[in-house]
Amino acid sequence: MKAEIHPDYQAATYTCSCGNVIETRSTRAGDMSLDVCSACHPFYTGKQKQADTGGQIDKFKQRFGVMRSKKG
Repeated sequence: MKAEIHPDYQAATYTCSCGNVIETRSTRAGDMSLDVCSACHPFYTGKQKQADTGGQIDKFKQRFGVMRSKKG
């Protein structure tokens, strides 16, 4: 590896709006604020909204009918 071409990693602290504090190393040193993190994001917590709310799939099937694939 060539010398002096790699970035310098320094300690960084990320604070989420939910209160979660993440300490890591980064090329951007210092403190940063986050809106969401893995502790509060709906995808990671399992509290995400279901795709079939209000029967949207049933409404689609009623409007366009059931599509069938033909096997040859």
